[in-house]
Amino acid sequence: MCGIAGFWKRSGGSKHALTRWGEEMNDTLRHRGPDDGGVWVDDAAGIALANRRLAIVDLSPAGHQPMVSKCGRYVIVYNGELYNSLDLRQELEKAGQHFVGHSDTEVLLEACALWGVERALPRMNGMFGFALWDRKTRALTLARDRIGIKPLYYGWSRDTLLFGSELKALVSHPDFCGGLDRNSLALFLRFNYIPAPYSIYKDVFKLPPGHVLTVSTPEERSSPEPY
Repeated sequence: MCGIAGFWKRSGGSKHALTRWGEEMNDTLRHRGPDDGGVWVDDAAGIALANRRLAIVDLSPAGHQPMVSKCGRYVIVYNGELYNSLDLRQELEKAGQHFVGHSDTEVLLEACALWGVERALPRMNGMFGFALWDRKTRALTLARDRIGIKPLYYGWSRDTLLFGSELKALVSHPDFCGGLDRNSLALFLRFNYIPAPYSIYKDVFKLPPGHVLTVSTPEERSSPEPY
C-alpha cells in the first residue's frame, strides 16, 4: 500500500528537528508500509520528505525511498504502481538513462528528470500519489493518478505546507492547527462523505484525481491543475 508524508517550513529549523518531525509524520503511516521507511531532509530549504514502504516490486534496498535521481536534482516519495513501468524503462534506457534497481519508483523519478514533470505525467499509466522536490528550482510538486485510487492530502498551517497519504500525518506535525471546517461538516451530513477537494479541516484539501500542484514557496497557495 505504501504511504508518503512531508512538509515545507518557511522558517526552517535544524536538520535534527526537521528529521524528527518527518519521522513523527511517517510513524502515523507505518501500517501502510511495514517493510521500510525513510526521511530525507534539506534543512537549508526547510523541507522534509518521508515514505513508508510496502515492498512489492524490487524488494532490495535499491527501491528505498525517499529516492534521489541519478543527476542529483530531484527527490521523490511515491505511493503506487505504474502498469507501463517496463515500457517506460525501455524508452528511458534507449535515451541513455541508467537504472540501479527495478522499482517503478526509479522509473517515475528518472522520467521526470529526463522529460520534466509536465511531459512525464501524461505518459504514466497507473495509480499513484507522489511528491517531487526540485533541488535546483526549489519547487515542490504533488501529483495524483487520474482516477484517484491513491489518496493525497495537502494544506497550510502557520508558515508550513503539509502533505500526506492520510490526514493523521498532517495532524501529527507540531505546526498543525487546523480547526473543523463547518462547510465540510455540512457536506458530510448531507452526503455521508466529504467530496474532493475538501477535507474535515480548514485549509486542508484532497488533491483531486488527475491533478498536479506545484509551489515555489511554502506560502504559495496555488490551485491544482489537471494534466
